[in-house]
Amino acid sequence: MKVLYVTGYKAFEFGIFKNDHEAVKYIKKSIRSRLQPLVEEGLEWVIISGQLGTELWTAEVVFELQQEDLNIKLGILLPFLKQEESWNEVNRAYYESILARADFVDAIFKRPYEGPQQLRIKNEYMIQKSDAMLIVYDAEKEGSPKFAYFAALKRHEQEEYPIFIISLDDLQQAAEESEWTD
Repeated sequence: MKVLYVTGYKAFEFGIFKNDHEAVKYIKKSIRSRLQPLVEEGLEWVIISGQLGTELWTAEVVFELQQEDLNIKLGILLPFLKQEESWNEVNRAYYESILARADFVDAIFKRPYEGPQQLRIKNEYMIQKSDAMLIVYDAEKEGSPKFAYFAALKRHEQEEYPIFIISLDDLQQAAEESEWTD
């Protein structure tokens, strides 16, 4: 496996409105615990679409791994131009700082948002460009990741396409483990 597509809930779907929220460290810890072994086994790229929440927190995890001299690159394939246009200033600055540190940034559609078909095509494109998916998703709490998940399942049914899931229970367990060790 060379390329991993990581996605999941947006920050607001977790009820998180600031990146220093306590839960973010548990989400990042869970992502890291899944990513690090894959990187050690030869994963070369993590790709995201730059959404607030799971995807940008994943970018931070990739940057941490890079600082530890692990050979991993971050690619950001934006679904369309100016996706951050309606975000507040703090989120925009955070997003820009992530884009500035990524190893590769491009937009799938070279124009601003026109409709939901761009997001559907983005999911299919990301799955096509990757060898596997890591998704923070729970069927009990659908939300926006369900579209990427079902697109990945379609490929998984046709060929070998691993889907690694971090469930809400996994996140709860990471939080509990941290409380025990802190």
